[in-house]
Order: sequence, then C-alpha cells, then structure tokens
Amino acid sequence: MPKILQASEILGGLTKSNHKVLVVLQWSGGNDGLNTIIPTQNDIYYKTRPTIALKPQDTLRLQDDVGLNPHLPFLKTLYDEGNLAILNNVGYENPNRSHFRSMDIWQSASKSNQIWQTGWIGRFLDKNTSIAQQNLALEVDDTLSLALKGQTEKALASLDLKQLYKNTQQSYLKAINQIHHQHHEKPVDYLYQTMASTLQQVDYLYKNSHIIQQHTSYPSTTLGKSLKAISSLILSDVETKIYYVSVGSFDTHNNQNKRQELLFKQINDALQSFVSDLKANDRFQDVMIFTFSEFGRRVAQNASNGTDHGTANNMFFISSGLHQQGLLNDMPDLSKLIEGDLIYQVDFKSVYATLLDRWLGTDHRPILKATYPLLSFI
Repeated sequence: MPKILQASEILGGLTKSNHKVLVVLQWSGGNDGLNTIIPTQNDIYYKTRPTIALKPQDTLRLQDDVGLNPHLPFLKTLYDEGNLAILNNVGYENPNRSHFRSMDIWQSASKSNQIWQTGWIGRFLDKNTSIAQQNLALEVDDTLSLALKGQTEKALASLDLKQLYKNTQQSYLKAINQIHHQHHEKPVDYLYQTMASTLQQVDYLYKNSHIIQQHTSYPSTTLGKSLKAISSLILSDVETKIYYVSVGSFDTHNNQNKRQELLFKQINDALQSFVSDLKANDRFQDVMIFTFSEFGRRVAQNASNGTDHGTANNMFFISSGLHQQGLLNDMPDLSKLIEGDLIYQVDFKSVYATLLDRWLGTDHRPILKATYPLLSFI
C-alpha cells in the first residue's frame, strides 16, 4: 500500500481517534452582520437605517427581539433543531478596515500590528503533517489563501479536482518527477518535493472522491458545486481534516439588501444540500461548518442604500456535535460605538483556539503563538 494511504497509522500531533472535519466558509467582502442577525426591537437600528433596516415581521424569529435574515430559512431550521450556534461581536483589537489587510489578519491569526507570512491552518499543517499524511487540508479554489500556507507545508488548492488530475497525468510531469528521484539536485530540491507532494495529493483526492455515490441534489452555483465536491471527499473517508471555500463579494456599499438576498440564497441552498448529505450518511456530528467575514459594516447606512466598512461581526457554527446552541452571547450594543462602529467583545483567535483544541484535537498555543481562552460551543 502506498505510504500516502497509510495516514491512519501516523497522525502526527492529532488525537488518533479524531475523525472530526472542519469546513471553513469565508464570506468575502465584509458581510453586514446587523442585517443578518437583526435586533428587531432596537430603535437605534431602525433610526440609523431608515431604508435598509429589515422590519420585524419580515425576519425569521429567533427570540422576541432577534430575527434572522429571511433569505436564510435553512439556518432557521438548523437553529430550531439545535444544530446552529451564533456568536456576536467577534473581531479584534485596533481593527483594520482594509479588505486585504483585515483578511490577512483573520487568515494569519496575527494581531493587527503584526504581519505574518503564514496562516493559522498552514501552521496546523506544519505541526501535524507527516510523510504519510499530506492531504490534511484542501481549498476549493484556483489559488491558495494565506490561511492555508505554512512554513513548510501547504494545502492543495483546486476548483476542479478532475481537471487538475488530468493535468497532473501529463507525461512530462511524471518524467520530471522520476528524474528528481534518480538525480538529486539540492538547489531545486524544494521545488521537486512540492511537485511530488502535489502529484500525490491530487491523485489521492481525485480517486477517493469517486468512492461514494452521492444521491443528494446540489444547486448548480459555484458554492453548490464546491460543497458537493467537499461532501464526496468527507463521505469517502479521506484523511482531509480541513476544507476551505469562499463566497462573495459582500462589499455592499450600495443596494445592499438585494446583494445580500442573492448571496444568502446561494449560501442557504448549498448548505441545505450539504447538511442533508451529511445527515443521510450519519456524518453531521463529525463535521463543523463555520463562517466568517473579514469585518462587519458600519451601524448607519450610507447615502447609496448600503453600508461602509465596519468592525465586529457575527459568526455561525453548524453541526449536530455542538455543545451549546442558539445565540451564544448578547447582541451588539448600538448605544456604545467607537466612531460609529461596533465594539468587539470576542477575539476571533479564541474561536480558532477552541476549534483547534476541542474539534481538531491539537494544542492551539504553538499554532496561534499565544494562549487564548476557549469558548463553550464545543
């Protein structure tokens, strides 16, 4: 048996019995959290958003004074089932309102005054990847995000595993790989090792993605196709622990409600198929889906029926393996703002620490380069 298929024998720093899978759903562009989880009895919300605020009767009721955006009905179903947790006021100290810089902070798990060249998932790979285990993370995209880049290890990025597999089967790539094994050249050794690792990962993931015949129907959107591909790998029991996928853009400076409606419908329908697939195959308790956006939006709407870049935001956690469900903490206090922006209460790195320690079974401290308090949702 090839070494790459023997991952169950060598699990690095991971707990040997840990079959948990993490699916990261990045909402790119800065989603407006206040029109996602709506404070339906808050006068400040309605006063500062005269045309884009959602009326109480138009939301999906979570509590007497809290509603969910009406275009996320499947999340309401999950909430009612006890399979959804919502964390409010998530952010970081001294927030940055640049898309690129704030996304770097979230993906690297650095502080706002630090610039790191590796991502938090990449450092997880550095700590846990062994020779026999090189498929621990996959990003469903054409390019690899900073989050999945480590010092010595990197995840595989592919929007189409089938096409990537065909590309890797070209004879000249195999020939180059074979030459490297026969003629060791130190100056370019890293490049050869990277290519060999990629060839192995693609071969392993593509072939194993066809083991399980899926019967759940998925929407034909990009996100629907991405979650279908992720589901096929999860249900095939490959060794991959983390999947990463993005949707957007949520940069709603104008005509916000219509833009959110279109994106939320894509997310809602794709998640409904994905979770149905996991439930039908008895894997929902082993899979944690979580969402994040690089920042929220300002409390007051702008002159274009939209909102500008803000700070703190909400996050969703979806699984039947949650230890705490529903609204995990208080809604944002709209009477206490800093220059019109929300004040964060929960450091997003505590979320990562919790997921690393309690879901993936690995010590968060060397990965996040600090110690963070753990949360109670798992």
